[in-house]
Amino acid sequence: GFIGLPTLHHEHQGRGQAADDAQEGETHKHLFHGADYPVSRWTQGWRRALVIVAALAGMASTFSLGRWQLARAAEKLALQAAIAERQRLPALDGASLAAPLSPAQADALLHRGVALRGQWLTERTVYLDNRVMAERTGFYVLTPLRLAGRDAVVLVQRGWVPRNFSDRQALPPIDTPSGEVRLSGRVAEHPSRAYALGEDGLGPIRQNLDLDAFRRETGLPLAQVVVVQTGAPSEGLLRQWPEPTLGVDKHHGYAFQWFGLCALLGLLLIWFQVVRPVFRSSRA
Repeated sequence: GFIGLPTLHHEHQGRGQAADDAQEGETHKHLFHGADYPVSRWTQGWRRALVIVAALAGMASTFSLGRWQLARAAEKLALQAAIAERQRLPALDGASLAAPLSPAQADALLHRGVALRGQWLTERTVYLDNRVMAERTGFYVLTPLRLAGRDAVVLVQRGWVPRNFSDRQALPPIDTPSGEVRLSGRVAEHPSRAYALGEDGLGPIRQNLDLDAFRRETGLPLAQVVVVQTGAPSEGLLRQWPEPTLGVDKHHGYAFQWFGLCALLGLLLIWFQVVRPVFRSSRA
């Protein structure tokens, strides 16, 4: 009987201690967690406002970029129309290219048609490597043309010829008349350019040709512009030149992407800030 009394005493004391601990825990809960609720609501409100501002800023930025791409496309379309208008103008003669030209005058001649007479300077022919035509790789052939009755020389991009893949240094056979020739073409700012890993040498086969450097190299009185010869294949050369492209479709594609991203941001904003909270509150 004496052994049970201490046990009952300890049980009673333990229950009292547990009740005290529970009461103390409840007190701590009211003291600390009760004070946390206003801070939590303030934090949630601030985060929500920050998310909304960031989303709206992203929408404004992507929408602005989409409009900028459309504006660039409109500029390119206007330039394309101007090029087509120049190509319909009467063809120029050699005198228009022989005279010294300012940068503005040279720019005004670009894409104009020309009809030239002159003599080829065959020994100065250059072959631009890694050029594609009709899905085949070969050379663009460029030869200076001394204009008839003038000292001026115009560099002519005459056409395309396939290369010899068994001997990459072999020059393809082409026919270059020795007498006076007549040709038609269009004015271009510079010879065709391609990506190059290093500097070009001075041999007949090159990756690119800089007009000013070629003028210094040869000492020829080259015109400030070049001529891309047009017409049917002749002299062993093809002339299926690609039409001048200004990348209008590229700008339209970029604009679509930016506007699509703007719409996606708007949909996500509406879903997470409007639809989802309403759906949750209706289920609560």
